[in-house]
Amino acid sequence: MMLPAKPISFKPQQLACMALLLLALIWGYNWVVMKIAVRDAPAFEFAALRSVFGALSIFLLMALRRQSLRPQALLGSALFGLLQSGGSIGLCTWALVHGGAGKTAILTYTMAFWTLLFAWIFLGERLHGRQWLGVGLAVPGLVFILMPFSLSSDLMSKVLAVASGIFWAAATIVLKKLTGRKPVELLSFTAWQMAFGSLPLLLASAISSDPPIHWTASFIGALAYNAVPASALAWLLWLYALKHLPAGLAGLGGLIIPVVGLLAAAWQLGESPQPLEILGMVLILGALAVTTLSASKSEI
Repeated sequence: MMLPAKPISFKPQQLACMALLLLALIWGYNWVVMKIAVRDAPAFEFAALRSVFGALSIFLLMALRRQSLRPQALLGSALFGLLQSGGSIGLCTWALVHGGAGKTAILTYTMAFWTLLFAWIFLGERLHGRQWLGVGLAVPGLVFILMPFSLSSDLMSKVLAVASGIFWAAATIVLKKLTGRKPVELLSFTAWQMAFGSLPLLLASAISSDPPIHWTASFIGALAYNAVPASALAWLLWLYALKHLPAGLAGLGGLIIPVVGLLAAAWQLGESPQPLEILGMVLILGALAVTTLSASKSEI
């Protein structure tokens, strides 16, 4: 007589690594989706709509679950939202207006290295063991991807993308400091940070002189993708990963996202990676595998 199979259980760190992998697919492809969207809409207006509809979708879910809609960490949610949804998302969307999807993705994800720096300064985190091997693979990988891009062209787009990465890293540290003091309810925090983050985007959209949105089928589809999977679901995955992984390690694990973005941009938009970019992708994938394995086999 066969005994029933023992259910598979995962540690929180392992689930956090799985969340990062799913997030990579959602956010990686979203660079293509956002590039398509800004052809029909001003950058700040699209980013604002993305945050507003994303927040509303989570508030609806909370209401269906009969969960309180009151913010549990008002100041923390506001600060994180202004840095992340307002600053980082707004800047990278603006960068997409003038730059390629793959290039913008890579430059925004210098976030991982800014996060390592900020985590060292503000959180006292140190890398050890196989995590150093991950860094050793990731650093030249990112360098190889960036080398084909000349700083003499699309300079504004590149500066905006790097600034987006810095804002994202700062938001990551804010969240780690916040969750270190008390638990954060993920649904409430995600919804409220997007709501607060939409405010500067709405203001920038209101004072700009950009042309109105062209409500094409492709734009409506892009907005729907950004409101639900790329905002509501993705932020829950990202915040869960940050809750169970060190900030620097979560940032390094997220390096697979721009690789997905580069491949998707090459496939759908015809952006052709150069040989050095392909080498960089391989190194970054290796860094992700090493750091993910390290996270799943140790208590963090």
